[in-house]
Amino acid sequence: MAQLVVYGHAAALRPRIRAVSDALHAAAVAELQLPAEKRFHRFVPLDPDCFIAPADRSIDYTIVEVSMFAGRSAATKKAYLQAIFAGLAELGIAPKDVEITITETPRENWGIRGVPGDELALNYRVEV
Repeated sequence: MAQLVVYGHAAALRPRIRAVSDALHAAAVAELQLPAEKRFHRFVPLDPDCFIAPADRSIDYTIVEVSMFAGRSAATKKAYLQAIFAGLAELGIAPKDVEITITETPRENWGIRGVPGDELALNYRVEV
């Protein structure tokens, strides 16, 4: 399981939402081995006065927050980060304008479809 929240300047993010979602999902399927049907993305396009960033970031500055089950190796998470950077770069979003955080929590800390996450039958492995 992985859920993503993406923040960016409204003028730059809105026209790219589908493409950004596709790039993020491709990275998750390839590196986290998530099934193709497991896409949980939320986008938060912000007005410039609500998205304060250092002067060396452009209007393409994008923050990606990933919440996922604990259990993936450091190598898998690094490959996932690199795949996100590469996918967004293909859309014209430079790596210097991308920040990603991964927050992992134990499965028992998730509630999904009426049950704790550790009681949920998954059709994919988390330990990759």
